[in-house]
Amino acid sequence: MSDSRPVVTRIAPSPTGSMHIGTARTALFNYLYAKHTGGRFLLRVEDTDRERSTEAAVQVIFDGLTWLGLPFDGEPVFQFARADRHREAVLQMLEAGKAYRCWLAGEELTAAREKAHAAGHALRSPWRDRDPRPADLGKPHAIRFRGPLNGDTVVEDLVQGQVTFRNRDLDDLVLLRSDGAPTYNLAVVVDDHDMAVTHVIRGDDHLNNAARQTLIYKAMGWDLPHFAHVPLIHGPDGAKLSKRHGAQAVAEFADLGYLPEAMRNYLARLGWSHGDDELFSDADAIAWFDIADANKGASRLDWDKLGFVNAHYIRLADDARLADLVAAVFAARGEPLDEARKAHALRAIPLVKERAKTIVELADQLAFLYRARPLTLDEKTRDLLSGETRARLTRLRGQLAATNDWSAEALEALLKAFAESEGVGFGKFAPALRGILTGGTASPDLGRTLSALGREESLARLDDALSPVA
Repeated sequence: MSDSRPVVTRIAPSPTGSMHIGTARTALFNYLYAKHTGGRFLLRVEDTDRERSTEAAVQVIFDGLTWLGLPFDGEPVFQFARADRHREAVLQMLEAGKAYRCWLAGEELTAAREKAHAAGHALRSPWRDRDPRPADLGKPHAIRFRGPLNGDTVVEDLVQGQVTFRNRDLDDLVLLRSDGAPTYNLAVVVDDHDMAVTHVIRGDDHLNNAARQTLIYKAMGWDLPHFAHVPLIHGPDGAKLSKRHGAQAVAEFADLGYLPEAMRNYLARLGWSHGDDELFSDADAIAWFDIADANKGASRLDWDKLGFVNAHYIRLADDARLADLVAAVFAARGEPLDEARKAHALRAIPLVKERAKTIVELADQLAFLYRARPLTLDEKTRDLLSGETRARLTRLRGQLAATNDWSAEALEALLKAFAESEGVGFGKFAPALRGILTGGTASPDLGRTLSALGREESLARLDDALSPVA
C-alpha cells in the first residue's frame, strides 16, 4: 500500500508504575522505524485510569525512555485531557447513523449477550434499531458503534500479513460509557488520527483491536494507519514473560547492571534481525531497520545472549562513566565510595572490565580493592600459608618491592619469571597469593590484581599475611 504521508509512529503506554520490557521494545521499534524513514516518533500517555495515573507513574515512563535513549519528538500527549475531543467524534458518528444510544444494562445486557452467543454472532443491542423516547434521553445510557452485520473486516498487517475478521464476530462496542467516559478503542483511533500517526506498531495482543479500530476509522472517513503487530516477548521456556522469569521492567534491568546501549542492541535483535549481525551500532540499526522485517514468531528472552551483548558494550564504554555506575552500585549497597576510592576504581576498571557481563559484576570485580587491612584470610589461604609456600611468597615479595614497573603486563612477566626461577608452576603459590591480595573475593588475573591494588597496598597486604604474627 503506497502512502505519501510523512511517517509518524508513536508509543502509547499506560502509567502502571513500571515500564515493561515489552513496552521498551515496542518503543524501540517505533523509534527505529521513524528514524529509518526520516519520520517522527511521538509519545502519548494513556492516563485514563485516574487511580493508577499518578504523577510518579507518569514520570516512570519519561525516565524509562530517557534511560533507554529513545527521545520522542514534540510534546507528550495526555489522553485523559482529550476526553472532550473523543466525545465530539462520537457525536459525529451518532449524527451520521454510525452509532446509537443504548440503555441495555444489568441482567438485560447479560441475557442479550447469551442470546447473541446462542445465535452464533456477537452482541447486537435491541436499541440498535429502536428510536429512543424523549423520556429515555434523560436516563444514563451508553453510546455504541453501529458495526456491519455481515461481511469481513480485513487488516493488512505489515508483520502478520492479511488478517480477516468476520463482522458477525465483532460486537457493537461501547464508544461512550453511561458516565460519559470514552472507551479505549475510540480514544486510540481519535488520538492516532489527530496526531497524524501513519504506522501503529505494537504487540500482537492488540491485533483484535485493529479490526474494531479499522471500522471506526472507516466510519469517521479517516485514512487508515498501517498496522504492524509484533509477537510478544516470551521467557526462556517459551511461556509468556512473567515474574518467575526474572526482571520484567526497564528499571529492573538498569538495577541489574545492563547498559542502555546494550538493551537497545539486544531488544532490536529480539524480534528483528539483519542477517547474522548480533552486535551493531545505533546508526546501523536505524539504517537497517524496517518493521516489515520483524519476526512473526514470538521471541524468547535469552539471559546468556543479553549478558554477551552487555559485556561487549561494557568493554567499549568510557571508564569514567563506568566508575560512576560502579559507585552507584556501591552506594545502593550502603557502601558509598569517597573521591579517593572512586578514583581508585577509575584506575582499576581498565584492568577488570574484560570479565564483567554487568555493572554489578564489575562492582564485584572491584570489591577486593576496598577490603580493610589486615584482611581476614579464608581457611583455604591460611592452610596454604605453611612451610615452603610462605618462604616462596616472602622471596616473591622481595622481587615485587624491587620492581619499578607496576603495569599489569610487567607484573605478569615478573610472576612468570619467578615461577621459572623457583622451578614450579603457578599452582604452587598463585592460590595463596590471590587469597592474600583479595581475601578470597573475585579478582582478575594476578598481574592485573596487583596492578589494580597498586604497589603500596599490594606490598602491605603481603606484609600483613607473611609477618610472624599473621
